[in-house]
Amino acid sequence: MSRAASGIKAWVIQRVTATYIGLFGIYLVTHFIVAPPVDHEAFRAWVAQPVVSLGLLLFIPAVLSHAWVGFRDVLMDYARPIVVRAAALAVMAFILTASGLWAAQALLLARMG
Repeated sequence: MSRAASGIKAWVIQRVTATYIGLFGIYLVTHFIVAPPVDHEAFRAWVAQPVVSLGLLLFIPAVLSHAWVGFRDVLMDYARPIVVRAAALAVMAFILTASGLWAAQALLLARMG
């Protein structure tokens, strides 16, 4: 893939994920203002609804990919030594992978409970 195509792909990923994160974020804030769950069980029941679960299932990779592309682009612009860039990307990859697995586990446990 050419460098220009890679840049366009990153730009599209940033815009699509930002749009989804923004729209779903508005939905979440609105829901918690209008009808906040009264206890943990009400929250779990809300998360277990298929539409909410699907929205959260899409939200997790959207946030993770948005963070990855943004962090990678900043490092490409400002971290000149390749060793520093590679180390920072490796640490961020580990953090984002662990966060994604933790979030997926939390969502699955909420649906099963």
